[in-house]
Amino acid sequence: MPIVFLISSNTNVEPYPIYPIGMSVIAGALHDAGHEVIQYDMLAAGNSLDLLRAALAEAKPDYAGISIRNVDNVDSFTSHTNKFIQKAKNIVDVLKEAKIPVIAGGAGFSLLPEEILDFTGADYGIVGEGERKMVELIAQLEQGKKTRHIYGKEKGIPGHEIQVPHWDPQLLRYYLKESGVINVQTKRGCEHCCSYCTYPHLEGHKMRVRPVNEIADELEMLCNCGADNIFFTDSVFNDRAGHYLQMAEEIIRREIKISWCGFFQPGPIEQDELALLKRSGLQAMEVGTDAASDTTLKGLRKSFTFDEVMEFNEKCVQQHIPCAHFVIFGGPDETMDTVREGIDNINSLRNCVVFPFSGIRLHEGTPLFTRAVKEGLIRPNQSLLEPFYYFSPRLDKDEMNATLTEGFKKRRDRLFPPDEGQQRINIMKKFGFRGILWDQLIKFDDQPGNKTSTKSAADSAYAG
Repeated sequence: MPIVFLISSNTNVEPYPIYPIGMSVIAGALHDAGHEVIQYDMLAAGNSLDLLRAALAEAKPDYAGISIRNVDNVDSFTSHTNKFIQKAKNIVDVLKEAKIPVIAGGAGFSLLPEEILDFTGADYGIVGEGERKMVELIAQLEQGKKTRHIYGKEKGIPGHEIQVPHWDPQLLRYYLKESGVINVQTKRGCEHCCSYCTYPHLEGHKMRVRPVNEIADELEMLCNCGADNIFFTDSVFNDRAGHYLQMAEEIIRREIKISWCGFFQPGPIEQDELALLKRSGLQAMEVGTDAASDTTLKGLRKSFTFDEVMEFNEKCVQQHIPCAHFVIFGGPDETMDTVREGIDNINSLRNCVVFPFSGIRLHEGTPLFTRAVKEGLIRPNQSLLEPFYYFSPRLDKDEMNATLTEGFKKRRDRLFPPDEGQQRINIMKKFGFRGILWDQLIKFDDQPGNKTSTKSAADSAYAG
């Protein structure tokens, strides 16, 4: 059987280093098919092309796969130079020097497959879920069959057939040391219709859930490896069918001792459900609030109002569950009036952190891209390899950013602009903190004082 050398190209450490779970999923499928698989993480290996060359010379692989997780950092405040894809191209160049056929994939690749394949010079590409298609493609290449250069998106894999990652012990040790957080996926797909989001394009609208007993087995294995802080990477953890509650019940039943966090959508949730999540180890929630007024929530096709956001946040406060709300300004129908309304609304949210962002990174195939074309903000065939951000034509971007900066400048729990928030997180890392970090900023008025020293240290770190 051929040797397959898999490479995670992601070296971004903001907000913290993230285990390359996509690469390990592909590794699991190849391993189960009988292939010899090597997992190579550029970040864990020191981000060195020379070390990569040495590893390739030793392994002598027959094929290489490169996982491209992100196209860019979706931050309109930073430079628009696309360093992420350039790094992937540099890796592909090394592989081509060694005359190894290169197969590209990953979430970032799937957003712009033709452009990234052309730019990097990879030989083949896989769009969407890759575990089955990777095995199939290598089998065809081994048989000398003619194959297309890009395997397009196909129907999603059923939840019970989603590949379990082939966890690499060395990489687990690295990420436990560097971030303390290991990511786990419990489902694929997104049942929501947000106008800017790429999740439905990547994973489909139908939610496909993994069996809770299989996920619990994975959690127990990770705990045995020293992982006790888990981030559930689902597009939305609190699905409408309640799979997330079944997951919490199984964690409690098995007495799996973890702290965990995940992405939540604001919406109806009962206090007993929140209490159940806490008993299972819920440490904090990252909340896809996305907009800060009813006008802009509607513009993004969100299914809730800001009153419902406030109600959701208040219920979490009552349970002492830290929340981080992620909010985008400048989206559809935004005006300076809604910006000011949004600042007031955000600052009225109690005992939480808010990450405000400016502008929305556009991707073809989303309703927002179609709207931007109709509004004359972008050409229908414009390349999106370099990031292009949507800003409502009804406001001035610079005036909006200045208003946001002024509106949040006295709040250490309102992290704007985004790079300022990252600088504060980096300071906390230097103080020795590990994990999601932002939760250290939140104090509950009636909370017992058993975490006072930790909170004080966190406050000192964020104060710089």
